Amino acid sequence: MDNSRRKFLKIAGLSAIAGIGAPTAFNGLLKGEAFASSAPSGGGGHGSEKAPTGKRYGFAIDIKKFASDKDLAQRCVNACHSTHNVPDFGNNKDGSKNRKDEIKWIWAEKFEHTFPDHSHYKKNEQLQETPILTLCNHCDNPPCVRACPTQATFKNSDGLVLMDFHRCIGCRFCMAACPYGARSFNWRSPRELDASGNYKYIKNPNPDFPTRMRGVVEKCNMCAERLAEGKLPACVEAAASSEAIVFGDLNDSHSPVSQVLKEKFTIQRKPALGTKPSIFYII
Repeated sequence: MDNSRRKFLKIAGLSAIAGIGAPTAFNGLLKGEAFASSAPSGGGGHGSEKAPTGKRYGFAIDIKKFASDKDLAQRCVNACHSTHNVPDFGNNKDGSKNRKDEIKWIWAEKFEHTFPDHSHYKKNEQLQETPILTLCNHCDNPPCVRACPTQATFKNSDGLVLMDFHRCIGCRFCMAACPYGARSFNWRSPRELDASGNYKYIKNPNPDFPTRMRGVVEKCNMCAERLAEGKLPACVEAAASSEAIVFGDLNDSHSPVSQVLKEKFTIQRKPALGTKPSIFYII
């Protein structure tokens, strides 16, 4: 096959894949430039090609400490959800949880569901039964941010992936892009009132944090509003007595979380995707 035909087929392939972004790719290809992926090189979540700058907050979650206290995960969930007015839409008529309507910022999951890419062959039974605290990974390379057409989801200067509820148009592109299932969609209105004029799905509303409306996506914000006031995230505070969640600046080598990562062996969720999660698990 001659060079001109090979070049034509490359351009045709890029046209089918890239859609409206194809002209940029065409220009680069015709100039002889490499077609580079936006994903960083290297599959792991620990490494970085460039020296880190600015802040990047993250967690180190100690799975063993959650194993020794089975109620700890639920206390963390309760602290987060009550702080952020996360609605509880209840159960279906048959008593099963209505997962379509479920809104979750942080939740307990089985090890095999949290880490499907790790081997589960002859896995320790205690580890399989331990509730794994699961939440948005606040990735350094977040695919959800790139997928959002309105910039409703964005990364701030502290490395947190946040939501602007007013900008969200409910397209759910971010949910499709997130490989961790960390986002929820409000199919029903969290602001619905009962006969007494109280919220039906928010038991003790927090007046310091906004409620959401029907048709928007929401997720964990690592308590950005608390961090702005010099407070710890609600889940970290709930687990403070056991020090099961270590919080800090991943870019600061002297921060508590960085010190833990130097001393402990940790794993992350789907690190091979190149999203570089800010959540680490000590096993």
